[in-house]
Amino acid sequence: MALDEPKKEDEVFEEKGTKYIIDKDIYNQAKPINVDFVSTPRGSGFKLTSSLAPDDGGTCGSSCSC
Repeated sequence: MALDEPKKEDEVFEEKGTKYIIDKDIYNQAKPINVDFVSTPRGSGFKLTSSLAPDDGGTCGSSCSC
């Protein structure tokens, strides 16, 4: 996740009052996308969930805490 300005190839969506920018091709593969802020004993951060299937060897498939 990073701060950025939308480009023509981006999709902008809003989740719980915050706007997010994502590449249109990835958005079409991943939607619906849910963004939650979670706090655990190990720390706090964003949890992203989508319809993307996890990669076989990847570390951040359909559910990712960043």
